[in-house]
Amino acid sequence: MANYKINKYDLEERLINFAVMIVEICETMPDTKASNHLAGQLLRSGTSPALNYGEAQSGESKRDFIHKIKIVLKELRETFVCLKIIYHSKLYKSESKIVTTMNENNELISIFVKSADTAQKNLKVKSES
Repeated sequence: MANYKINKYDLEERLINFAVMIVEICETMPDTKASNHLAGQLLRSGTSPALNYGEAQSGESKRDFIHKIKIVLKELRETFVCLKIIYHSKLYKSESKIVTTMNENNELISIFVKSADTAQKNLKVKSES
């Protein structure tokens, strides 16, 4: 089970490392029409969470922070589906690399689901006070 008490800098570093994993997968995919399409999609959705998380950290309000965290979550989910398509289509060079990346993706999804839920509960409690 994922540890949800992660320092924000550790989480940012983890998202950056995840983005690097995505870049590495994309760079090693075969040069076919399907691979190029999926690699482009994966590159966009898989690097976006790190960038959006950086934006969330400077959110203008709690609601803005929650909105941006939900964008991170949306991009992570899109990335996971794309990785599954690549995996099932065998459009990868290293099976262990793609499986490791999918596992990390799934853990990040769990962290951001919990983070979004906690932030929303805290906002609700604060607005009811």
